[in-house]
Amino acid sequence: MALIKKIRQRTGLAIGVIAVGLIFFLVGGDILSPNSTLLGGASNTVGEIAGESISYEEYIQKIEETKFSFQQNTGRTPSEAEMNSIREQAWRALIVDRVFDEQYEALGLTVTDAELVDLVQGKNIIAELRQQLTNPETGEFDRTQLVSFLQSLDEAGPEQRAYWAQQERMFADARLRIKYDNLLSTSEYANTAEAKLEHKMANSVADVDHLFIPFYAISDTSVKVSDSELNSYISNNKDKFKVSNAIDLDYISFNLYPSSEDSAAVISEIRKLTEELRESSSDSVFAMRNSEGVRPFASFGPGDALPETLTSNVDDFEVGGTYGPFLTGNSTYITHKVSAKFDGTPKMRAAHILFGAQGLEGEAKEEVRRNAQDVLSEIQGGLNFASAAAQYGQDGTAQRGGDLGWFAKADFVEEFAEVSFVAKTTGLIPRLVETEYGFHIISVTDLPQTETYKIATIELELGPSDATRNDVFRKADYFAANTGNAKEFAANAEKDGYRIIQANNVDAFARNLNNLTNAREVIRWAFNDASEGKVSEVFELDNAYIVATLKKKYEEGTASLEQVRQQVLTQVRNDKKAEMIKDSIKDKSTLEEMQAVFSDEASLDNTADLRMSASVIPGIGFAPKAVGAAFSLENSGDISKPIHEDVGIIVLKLNSIIPATEIADYNSFQSQLAINASQRSGYMIMMALEDLANVKDYRYKFF
Repeated sequence: MALIKKIRQRTGLAIGVIAVGLIFFLVGGDILSPNSTLLGGASNTVGEIAGESISYEEYIQKIEETKFSFQQNTGRTPSEAEMNSIREQAWRALIVDRVFDEQYEALGLTVTDAELVDLVQGKNIIAELRQQLTNPETGEFDRTQLVSFLQSLDEAGPEQRAYWAQQERMFADARLRIKYDNLLSTSEYANTAEAKLEHKMANSVADVDHLFIPFYAISDTSVKVSDSELNSYISNNKDKFKVSNAIDLDYISFNLYPSSEDSAAVISEIRKLTEELRESSSDSVFAMRNSEGVRPFASFGPGDALPETLTSNVDDFEVGGTYGPFLTGNSTYITHKVSAKFDGTPKMRAAHILFGAQGLEGEAKEEVRRNAQDVLSEIQGGLNFASAAAQYGQDGTAQRGGDLGWFAKADFVEEFAEVSFVAKTTGLIPRLVETEYGFHIISVTDLPQTETYKIATIELELGPSDATRNDVFRKADYFAANTGNAKEFAANAEKDGYRIIQANNVDAFARNLNNLTNAREVIRWAFNDASEGKVSEVFELDNAYIVATLKKKYEEGTASLEQVRQQVLTQVRNDKKAEMIKDSIKDKSTLEEMQAVFSDEASLDNTADLRMSASVIPGIGFAPKAVGAAFSLENSGDISKPIHEDVGIIVLKLNSIIPATEIADYNSFQSQLAINASQRSGYMIMMALEDLANVKDYRYKFF
């Protein structure tokens, strides 16, 4: 907390409190997905990083920190799908902590208190704070909110203090990583020989004829491949076939569809409610009491999209009219009543490009004005407004082309609103508009509108009733209770007319089974509790009950033939086909003669501008070996040997080649190579360090 006092000493501003709930939960029940019995079991280790075990509790704490940051940035609780992403971010953060701490210490990298002050108070405000503390009118960072919050921490509760301590750690870690990456990127260098080669590859051009004979020119049935050959291929190419833990499952899906009785009941109910809504004098109350939808009564102002179920079914609706019921997506019945239409607060839509000048005076401010005027002139000369906004905009709207959405006059500062709302036509306003935030280039995209509707909506879901669910569950439960092993699973399924579905090579971290979503509990059962041949209990998914049996469990390492049979078969068969094609054309002296051997399948084409740097040949596809072979030919008329690419066999004839000319200065190529290498270095080092850390991930046992 030393940083807080340093910041307060450097500011003389009044103390205030940010109206943001900064609540830090160290352990949150909503994400403790594993059953409690797991933690009471044999192990609570979720993984290993650099030989150090990671406990379940440590992982959960990191998840909570990541989740809390998400909530602060978005203002809402993450969905289950977003929680999956948050868990991954937390795991990656643990890896980074372990992998890089040792690197930082070895290099003597640190972050001082003065640097942290600069990150939150100086000229280099960290991006996370800028995102959290923005002025809603301008989308710009509001420094006064931050200072008020920091100065209030002495009187703040423990949750806020804990939150800020977490933030300080995050800022320091982020700055250390930037220092480390910069150290790596600035160490990259490209010599003159590399620059010359880059120039040569970019500017050497060949004119070639190319014969392409695809592998399907020889039928699969004419090529015999034995299992011993497939296993030998896997053994000789282990790096290609590394796999994580996986399983093969058979399962029966007892689908939860509404019965005819369920459909009839919902239709009857929605018709009754439609008539009652039609006669109701209190539409909002009636809709909120009877609808299963999320917006039973809503106002739709200027620019707001009206319900698609209304506009797509009714061409001309009137106030007081009731329309429906309509079936949407085979799952919901909806009825709308247009309760009111009136002129509300005018709203318009515009886009802008902000050139920030807040706090600037004199020549510095005039320089910003000149820059803004130059861009305005470029737009008037034809430059796309959205592109200009993305390139020059200095607020949060830049990434969306400057779009401000629909806004009322009171939503923006007076100078901006006055100019925008007096516009008579859409399009670019031909002058700069100055506000307290700087200079704006404005484009009006929609003129002011006042039309507002209030619409009541009754929505009923068409789904299986409790009686239908119970009936389906009884069938699934009866099947599971009377099935003790894989043999009985197959026999009982055949006897009862159920279809067995296969889910093969399912990864330990998978969340779906084929097209069945949210099937994580089935997969966890297979990895944690099941042995081969064991039959599961009944699992409830979103739209089905599932009974499964574990067929096969595969350990991490080199894939077995069963796991990758089709992939290996294709590769080995294509290798044999390649030799057969080569043998068929070995006595031919021209491309035309070679093509005649496979006249129906082979193609003969020309590329007049093939560059040495290319990896694709037009009409063929990815063929880097063939491109290299083209430039190895020396004389016009030379024909290459048959080249084995993934797509088939390629034979080339060189017509001519224009080599790259020598140039006086290769500095630009040298610089670009160094830049490209520096941009890759951080990622490549991260991958190398992670590989050296020998990360082992056991989270599939818990989540």
